[in-house]
Amino acid sequence: MICTTTRKGMECFFMSEKGCTFNGGTCHEIIEKCNGCEHIVVVNGKSFCRAFPDPSAKWVFGPCNLATHVERKVKEERKINPLKAAKREAKGKM
Repeated sequence: MICTTTRKGMECFFMSEKGCTFNGGTCHEIIEKCNGCEHIVVVNGKSFCRAFPDPSAKWVFGPCNLATHVERKVKEERKINPLKAAKREAKGKM
């Protein structure tokens, strides 16, 4: 539905016929860690997250999973079978 409280005229998942159903009845402003994200929307001089109404909750346990400005580090750890490694090493010494 279309928001009628904080982000007037924008699409919002938490709007219902009775009003905003989010905790507190309104969206919260972004926090400092959100700066640079593509989901930021500026309404009446205040910045809000387009994807989630309470951005500070998304950063409690680490980086926000929706943040577009955060680089994800993927650990590539190959497990090598020690028997096969020993055979390969022995083959190479001949």
